[in-house]
Amino acid sequence: MGLREPCLVSPKACSVLFPVLGRAGKGEELLVLFKNLPFEQNKLFRDVRVYNSVITGLLFCGRFDDAWKVFELMETSNVQPDHVTSSIMITIMRMRGDSAKEAWEFFEMMNKKGVKWSLEAVGALIKSFCDEGLKKEALIIQSELEKRGISSNAVIYNTIMDAYSKSNQVEEAEGLFAEMKAKGIAPTAATYNTLMDAYSRRMQPEIVEKLLEEMEGAGLEPNVRSYTCLISAYGRQKKMSDMAADAFLRMKKVDIKPSSHSYTALIHAYSLDGWHEKAYIAFENMLREGIKPSIETYTALLDAFRRAGDTETLMKIWKKMMRDKVKGTHVTFNILLDGFAKQGQYIEARDVICEFGKLGFPSTVLTYNMLMNAYARGGQESKLPQLLKEMAALNLKPDSVTYSTMIYAYLRVRDFKRAFFYHKQMVRSGQVPDAKSYQKMRAILDVKAKIKNRKDKSALMGIIESSMGLMKQKKKGKKDEFWKNRKKRSRFPGSAHQS
Repeated sequence: MGLREPCLVSPKACSVLFPVLGRAGKGEELLVLFKNLPFEQNKLFRDVRVYNSVITGLLFCGRFDDAWKVFELMETSNVQPDHVTSSIMITIMRMRGDSAKEAWEFFEMMNKKGVKWSLEAVGALIKSFCDEGLKKEALIIQSELEKRGISSNAVIYNTIMDAYSKSNQVEEAEGLFAEMKAKGIAPTAATYNTLMDAYSRRMQPEIVEKLLEEMEGAGLEPNVRSYTCLISAYGRQKKMSDMAADAFLRMKKVDIKPSSHSYTALIHAYSLDGWHEKAYIAFENMLREGIKPSIETYTALLDAFRRAGDTETLMKIWKKMMRDKVKGTHVTFNILLDGFAKQGQYIEARDVICEFGKLGFPSTVLTYNMLMNAYARGGQESKLPQLLKEMAALNLKPDSVTYSTMIYAYLRVRDFKRAFFYHKQMVRSGQVPDAKSYQKMRAILDVKAKIKNRKDKSALMGIIESSMGLMKQKKKGKKDEFWKNRKKRSRFPGSAHQS
């Protein structure tokens, strides 16, 4: 290219070229070009804008350490950083996992170097704080910015509003929305989308509809995210899949191309309403339109067929997911396991455990609880002790759900000896269920008590009540009136059912 010939390259051209190379993932080529710039022949290349463009390009292609080296090179080359440099470097720090405190220390260091407060740098700093959930601190920084005579812009408000919305503090987000409008700062499409997303998660589609109208009234065009919020708001509720589908069609009618998130929201709506066939049609339409399904899409679709008990299609979707190299999550794992296990397909359920184990998803107590529930419902209660041994081998501690599942399984087949045995284990391990579940279990034991030795039952109830804190302090020498009355009534058949 003859990069050493100044006539063929200029600082302005570099400022445009480097970010483009970064976006294209050409980090290596970018660095080669930068190192070969004629810094000695042409002092104009020692411009902060050239360095900023290099750092920006490296940010775009994820080469954060190289970006940091270029920043350090600025100091050795006597190039004074500016507010744009500060903004880019704080963004890099956030993206590589540095804390908000470290970002603040860097910001202060830049101030000492003569870099003044600016919207760009403070906006990047506020984003770092908001990502860590430090919303109050972000508001303090915003306040300090305005004390210096610099008004906040929509980007800063959007960032803080988004943080409050994600924390389900919608009222605070609404307060900021009102504040920015009162200051004459025009909300953007991102502002409305932030609020719509918050109300979507709260399952309040009527408010999302109003925000959509207000957005259009303000001269802003709703985008794919806006409509996805509406689809999701309807789709999160049962018996609202028709409304979700209507919102989806409204989006297509105004020539907005659906995204993977849009289809996922629609598939989830159908899944919740038990329309697994419609969910699959939506999935096929998505593929036909060339939209790549995400793991969330696959998870929603798998859940639809898990609910329908269609293990054949469940397996088909799972195989396609593996062919497409889409890595599952814990939620995907649990859906597949539950889907196969509940239909008595224990071998397939074990295959799921094996495959996800290879992907770094080890079995948990929840995994074994689902397996136990499936075996118990399928009349395979004899397998439960073996599952308990497997849990012990994996250092998994059974919880109250584990024990309750086993107890009910043995009560169903009238194996009261084993039911009482695991009941004792449950109480001794301190894994007593909640009060409501305990009362239900106790009622069953009361009915079955005449079949089991009364002394064992009395001792067991004493242990359970003591552990639950339900036993009242008895006066010494006085007989427990409950058991006294039970003894008298038990002479008459059917007395256990009398009130």
